[in-house]
Amino acid sequence: MRIVNSSIESILYDTISPMEKHDSKRIAALIERLGRLLGTEAHADGLLPVQWEALRYLDHANRFSRTAGALTAFLGLTKGTVSQTLKALEVKELVCKQVDAKDRRRIRLALTAKGQRYLRNDPLTKTVAAIETLPEATRRNLSTGLESLLSARLDAEDRQPFGQCRDCVYFARRHPDGNTHYCQLLKEVLAETDADAICAEQQPKR
Repeated sequence: MRIVNSSIESILYDTISPMEKHDSKRIAALIERLGRLLGTEAHADGLLPVQWEALRYLDHANRFSRTAGALTAFLGLTKGTVSQTLKALEVKELVCKQVDAKDRRRIRLALTAKGQRYLRNDPLTKTVAAIETLPEATRRNLSTGLESLLSARLDAEDRQPFGQCRDCVYFARRHPDGNTHYCQLLKEVLAETDADAICAEQQPKR
């Protein structure tokens, strides 16, 4: 029965004009359907989708952005929801809290070794594998299009972009004389790993 349905869908889509295939509402519907699929798969290994998102964030964020406040801004959820999410991850020993070495009033979040092991079985890897089967040009166009769409939505909601450090207006690249990367906003020296990470303070270059 599924084969018949797939054939019917194929026939229907093949009769749609190129302009209709790229209709904005259809694109939004495709993104919505993909989101439902990802959400269903994210109920894995005893974790909820938002808990997987928190683990991924802590894995990709630089050391300045691994805080409860930054995570709350990234997820776009309430402080209470994020607090409960972090408590659950702490109980599972996937996340721990650390006192900032320079400012003991500030608490940083970090993945534990167990949390890092969990990410090896991230349910998102199924989608990563599917993307890798696409032609390079398709992947490049898809990445550019989704980045532009996400940027437009975040701007409309007045939310932070959380882009890569190296793409920020405050990022000073290593100079030929050997000086390291530097954040002109936080006045901090940056390692190469910091430059590749996402940052709560990132302001994209225009």
